[in-house]
Amino acid sequence: MITFKHKGDFKNIEAFFKKVGEADYIEGFEKIGEFGVEALKKATPKDTGKTAESWSYKIEKKKNGIVLSWLNSNVNDGINVAAIIQYGHATASGYYIEGIDYINPALKPIVDSLVDKSWKEVTRDAKH
Repeated sequence: MITFKHKGDFKNIEAFFKKVGEADYIEGFEKIGEFGVEALKKATPKDTGKTAESWSYKIEKKKNGIVLSWLNSNVNDGINVAAIIQYGHATASGYYIEGIDYINPALKPIVDSLVDKSWKEVTRDAKH
């Protein structure tokens, strides 16, 4: 699971969200979640394709904001296959298979765009 958390003062972003309405920003997070799923599907190394097709996202409304998580449901013998592709793993015969960093490059443009758009929105009123 990939989770983004922030600490600090949220009064500007909260005021923005109140201004645009809850339904609007939930819909925005749904679009971002879908973009992330598509990017992860494309970036996931494919053997059978099962891991690539097992991506989803979850949006949770919390007391101080929203948590958007990308999840992969392909689990084999209790081990998340997406995680061992990303981080590597040992084999039964004692070899180590090095991981492939495919998650971070897939999500970076999406997260960067979200941060950029959010920052512009939060600081927009401050410039006037």
